[in-house]
Amino acid sequence: MPVPVPVPAIVFPADPLNPRRPDPHFAWEARLVRELGGEHHLVDHDALLAGRAEEAVRRVPEGGGPLWYRGWMIPSRDYAAFAAALSVRGGNLLTSAAGYAAAHELPGWYGVFEGSTPSSVWIPSAGEAAGGSAPAPGPGREELADAVARLGGRGPAIVKDYVKSRKHEWHEACYVPELADLDAVGRVVARFVELQGEFLAGGVVLRRYEEFARASAPVGTEAGAGVGLGVGLGVGVGVGGTRAVEARVWWLDGEPVLVGPHPDAPRDEVDPDLTGVRSLVRTLGCRFVTTDLASRADGSGWRVVEVGDGQVSDLPHGIDATGLLTSLIAA
Repeated sequence: MPVPVPVPAIVFPADPLNPRRPDPHFAWEARLVRELGGEHHLVDHDALLAGRAEEAVRRVPEGGGPLWYRGWMIPSRDYAAFAAALSVRGGNLLTSAAGYAAAHELPGWYGVFEGSTPSSVWIPSAGEAAGGSAPAPGPGREELADAVARLGGRGPAIVKDYVKSRKHEWHEACYVPELADLDAVGRVVARFVELQGEFLAGGVVLRRYEEFARASAPVGTEAGAGVGLGVGLGVGVGVGGTRAVEARVWWLDGEPVLVGPHPDAPRDEVDPDLTGVRSLVRTLGCRFVTTDLASRADGSGWRVVEVGDGQVSDLPHGIDATGLLTSLIAA
């Protein structure tokens, strides 16, 4: 008789106040997984980020087999420790550590999507400051001048790290009106690095600003605004306070399994053109990813705003995730 193929289970973060239950943010997903006949396990996210991976996964049963993670962002080095700790217990994350880093961090996916996403350059972080755990200072003036030159030397840009921006501090720590004003670039970058602090991921990115079609509501007025996990930079937030309309597409093995609005604006109606994006996702070669797309203001087409690992990308409030979770369980 044929040997049954193990069905993937999904690992969620535990509630820090009640470790036998899923984190409240993901409780509805865990409940839906059970309703669909799937199985879920819990991981201690705080222990994972503290470098105690073996302790973090102790509630995952031995011989767990194939696993997906759905939860809060994990730095790439901690994800690698997470995968290794699960492997010791007989569990196998279906997104490898290398695959996670490729989709989660801009330098990992940018080469594939270059030309379909705003032009970008980056300056790797120097790591921790000597003699302590504090992050190293941001890039110096010469490094910034070189990055600005590589990005064309003029025009507006935004600042982010390998994973996230601070778009809600738009003028203070995100938007640079003119790259040729190196003093202004330095001020925005320094403030961004200061605010990110120990959470600065990978290094500083300068990303060409592009103008996208906009919603009528100002930034931050939508229900759920500001809630996010991994992906989510509205590259065209706009000086006037309005935001770009973004779609989030969830891909599994190169096929779109869920298309919806960005979590910051869950009531937006979106219908992105996926022409050309499918082949790029397949070229990237990561099993479970998201792409955030926005339509250019001049109507010339949709652009890839961000790429992310699907395990740590947030779902819009109220969306029907049945198809997505069914696909993960059946993968």
